[in-house]
Amino acid sequence: MIQPSRTQPVKSPTATIESYLKRGASLREATLSLSNEIERAAKILSTAFRSGGRLFVFGNGGSAADAQHIVAEFTGRFRMERDPLPAEALTTNSSAVTAIANDYAFEEIFARQVKALAKKGDVVLGISTSGESKNVLKGLEAARQLHATTIGLCGEKGRLKMFSDIFLPVPSSETSLIQEVHISIGHLLCLLVEEDLYG
Repeated sequence: MIQPSRTQPVKSPTATIESYLKRGASLREATLSLSNEIERAAKILSTAFRSGGRLFVFGNGGSAADAQHIVAEFTGRFRMERDPLPAEALTTNSSAVTAIANDYAFEEIFARQVKALAKKGDVVLGISTSGESKNVLKGLEAARQLHATTIGLCGEKGRLKMFSDIFLPVPSSETSLIQEVHISIGHLLCLLVEEDLYG
């Protein structure tokens, strides 16, 4: 049986809920500062899709789930009934991920897939809440070497900027809230691309 620690005063559930939701709302408003770069990223995606390019997305843990979520919106639909758009999450092929991690290093799991699949004219989106995930940095670095356009989604810190043509740093260090805003940005990219290509 788990024995809860009572070394600090217990916060009421209502106070926890209000505090968390208010911080999230404040962060979404603060993220308005990224509006121009979000618009720029959407235009680059639209241009890539018009020209036969593809979108590749990756991240670790919750960011891997976010990568898959964003890709699902492009290959399925977001709000409009439309043609599917070519996007792929490099987190979903467990055989490729585990083989590369085993035979080379976990840091290489995205870079080797990018080298195999991406080309000039494609867009590669790397997600890292810390901005320091080595495999995400290496994946974006590989994309740049192939002259694909790179987009980096992270929190307020990290080296992701060094590998991103378009840099989208959510102004927070709180992982869960950063992830929530990352999905908002992913949804905005889908919405703007749909409006541009099919609106």
